[in-house]
Amino acid sequence: MTLILVAGAIAGAGVLMFGYVLSVPRINPAAALARLDAERSRARRDRLTAVTVSSGTGESATMRRFGGRLRGSLEIVGINFGSLRRDLSLLGRTVEGHLATSVLAALVGFLMPVVLAAILSVAEIGLSIPAGTVIGIILALIFGVIPTLSARSSAADRRRDFRHVVGSFLDLVAMNLAGGRGVPEALQAASSLSDGWAMVRIRDTLLTARLHGVTPWAALGELGDEVGVDELRDLAAALALVAEDGAKVRESLAARASSLRRRELAEIEGKAGQRSQSMLVAQLVLCCGFLLFLVYPALMGVLEQS
Repeated sequence: MTLILVAGAIAGAGVLMFGYVLSVPRINPAAALARLDAERSRARRDRLTAVTVSSGTGESATMRRFGGRLRGSLEIVGINFGSLRRDLSLLGRTVEGHLATSVLAALVGFLMPVVLAAILSVAEIGLSIPAGTVIGIILALIFGVIPTLSARSSAADRRRDFRHVVGSFLDLVAMNLAGGRGVPEALQAASSLSDGWAMVRIRDTLLTARLHGVTPWAALGELGDEVGVDELRDLAAALALVAEDGAKVRESLAARASSLRRRELAEIEGKAGQRSQSMLVAQLVLCCGFLLFLVYPALMGVLEQS
């Protein structure tokens, strides 16, 4: 009977999810217009900042469609995906595909122990179905969070690389300005000197901005907001303020690049210090274990004699 109830609950949840995907919700005109404006602004920002979904992410059209429905429902409730969207933009993924992947991972985590418990219950071995259900809920929560944690960790590494590229980009722009080029030409020339993924993203953003009639510094500011890199926003603000004065722009860019390198060096030294402390703790633990290994025979001999 328990097996029948669990199987019926799983089948009912699947039917409910399938009906939710296929159902046509009632549309509030005001909410629909606000959502349309938000999607239009998001699409314009994606075009301007050269957002592309990288191949090999496993995001099919069906998954993005389901994730889009889920994202719309969550945004209506008031859940914002600002930081997650910036992380996924750096990784070349979409929020819709990420949500669908998280739901799929949670479903797999829930079904694994439940199916195993059902098989063992039929074979009259060990694990009961209620215990398997509880374990499945715990695993569903863990599996559902894993894609987000992995995305944030990968995005942190790519953002660190992006900041390093921005420092080099500032130096290249300053050198082009020193050669007598204007600000737009200096930005375009500096971005064309490398084929790394970060520099390609900057170059595509500048090219898209020129096609859409947007100033390069405004496009770089949008890119900084999109990927969460404050240095690009600062660069956009500086170029917007002094776009007509090449000398001041050059001095400002050189100072910003130097400040960025000093901050990166401080972060590297801090991480090196943390790793040195970790190695010191590991060495102390090893020494304590070795001393315990030396003292143990003598201590046991004393205890046996007493």
